[in-house]
Amino acid sequence: METDDVRWLSEDEQEIWRAYMTANVEFSAYIDRQLRRESGMPMAYYEILVRLSEAPGRCRRMSELAEASQSSRSRLSHAVSALEKQGWVVRSPADGDRRGWVATLTDTGFAALAAAAPGHVTAVREHLFDVLTPAQLAVLRDIGRAISAGLKTECDEARSEEDSSCPSADADPPSCPATAPDTACDATEPVRTATPRNRTDLDLPEPRAAQTPPATAETRG
Repeated sequence: METDDVRWLSEDEQEIWRAYMTANVEFSAYIDRQLRRESGMPMAYYEILVRLSEAPGRCRRMSELAEASQSSRSRLSHAVSALEKQGWVVRSPADGDRRGWVATLTDTGFAALAAAAPGHVTAVREHLFDVLTPAQLAVLRDIGRAISAGLKTECDEARSEEDSSCPSADADPPSCPATAPDTACDATEPVRTATPRNRTDLDLPEPRAAQTPPATAETRG
């Protein structure tokens, strides 16, 4: 894209973007740290357990679980493998479908979720709902929906590209090779080596600017 074609952000727009990005990074990191520290699971794994707990019989086909948790199927498969090792989830073949697999929340997994929920909900309430007015919360809901709707096509395509390595929507885990945990639209990441629990608030990465400021006012357009 030519520099003259870039719709550079105004000062007010840059302030809005950076405020949103900083809040999003700090809040997400805080919630993840809280869950890891108090419950031994990252936010992504907590979300998988929640989705299973809400399903009839506490079970879902792997493809449905991936869609519900906004994850690629291959990445979800590796996350569920980690949850299986904890004894929180079990996988079994779907009835009447040799290629289909179902993930089920175990009693141990439900107990872990029930134990983690109070601390998680308290953290969310104290650092989101208690700091915003009802009017701000209503606007935040609409903003979140609008941003998600605007990104749906791109995120679906990104997950589809990653899923191309899996021959079946509910493929047995070994058929899906490991993938790098850096897909922007993927909410289900495996635990990284350098986890947020080892970082302080001051260690959060500096947010990247939304643009490279033009060298001169004339190039702003």
